[in-house]
Amino acid sequence: MRVLLSTIGSRGETQPIIAVAVEMGKLGHEAVVCAPPDFQGWAESLGVRYIPVGPELHGTAKRPPSGPVMAEQRQQMIDGTVAVQFEAVGKAAEGCDVIVGGGGLAIAAHSIAEHLSVPYVYAAFAPITLPSPFHAPPAFGLLGEQNTDDPAEFAPRWEAERSRWNTMWRRPLNAQRELLGLPQIEDVRSHLFTDRPWLAADPVLAPWPGSSDMEVFQTGAWLLEDPRPLEPELEAFLTSGEPPIYFGLGSAHVPPALARAVLDATRAAGRRAVVSRGWADLDISEGSGDVIAVGDVNQRLLFPRVAAIAHHGGAGTTTVATASGTPQIVIPQNFNQFYFAARVEALGAGVAIREEPTGDVLRTALARVLGDPFPAVATTRGEQIATDGAGVAARTLLDVCAGRWPASSEPAV
Repeated sequence: MRVLLSTIGSRGETQPIIAVAVEMGKLGHEAVVCAPPDFQGWAESLGVRYIPVGPELHGTAKRPPSGPVMAEQRQQMIDGTVAVQFEAVGKAAEGCDVIVGGGGLAIAAHSIAEHLSVPYVYAAFAPITLPSPFHAPPAFGLLGEQNTDDPAEFAPRWEAERSRWNTMWRRPLNAQRELLGLPQIEDVRSHLFTDRPWLAADPVLAPWPGSSDMEVFQTGAWLLEDPRPLEPELEAFLTSGEPPIYFGLGSAHVPPALARAVLDATRAAGRRAVVSRGWADLDISEGSGDVIAVGDVNQRLLFPRVAAIAHHGGAGTTTVATASGTPQIVIPQNFNQFYFAARVEALGAGVAIREEPTGDVLRTALARVLGDPFPAVATTRGEQIATDGAGVAARTLLDVCAGRWPASSEPAV
């Protein structure tokens, strides 16, 4: 069997599908990943066949929004993105028995599967991105939206989101479908998500609340079994003193003053720090022997060895952080990160910062999570997080190819 796993997202979407590709290989089957070029070398080092699509994403974290983009320019960019995806995914899908679209921007995956007459699976990485009467869609802060917990707002927000999907994507999507001889689609979101999506998220950290319109199968989070050891310099740092604090915002935009705030907060707490440079290439040149900067690192090895984890709230990072049993400080920037920040707080595994992370704010948050009851609660929550979601997904894909679709998961709440 051969499976194509497609996404157009950043590491938060690409790493999970690479994890499933690795699990498919363990089962003796072939997997092809079609994703942005940033992650090609890393995936191939794991033995995964990789076909790049679109431009590199790295570096966008350094560029905060500078104002609205002209509608014509934005639409030209969307048209180009759709065309590039159809070309790349179409080539990558040759000989595949099933196609997986990971995340909402994998626009071409369902159409290519339809064209080839093979099964298609849509995978979401957070419950809040799937329509439900029990939550609103995640807000796009760049569009001036704010998140809401008001149930009266849920249905109107989902309808507005449906309209936005159609306005942005329906015309270019249908143009490419016409070239393949496929019928036009009326609703982009329902076409991409289907009525039987998969939810690649942990049911304790990110439970599916239920929906009257979809049968959701929750696999658990797709975590990569990273074989890499920690770098010798980092290993030496960890063993030379008390557990440090980890700071990292991944591919998110980093506030310019964050490096200074990190150093102020950790030193005020009498702690050392491990600082991830991230895509914004965070500068800690003012640091001394109490701070070490790291690049891409094996979080599953590192996180259990630190005293607290401050991060941006991405789906993958939050899952690994929660599974580590280490208390967290979540600094959400956009989209579903606010959802995961709220879930960490709801589980008692940490606190969220919803304001500028100044030195004073970080000091207060650190003092909270390092004291009772957070370490003990975080340990308990860590024991509840499953880590085999990628294996579940790989085995279930075999069933899908055999014509056996999984039963929907019972809502957790």
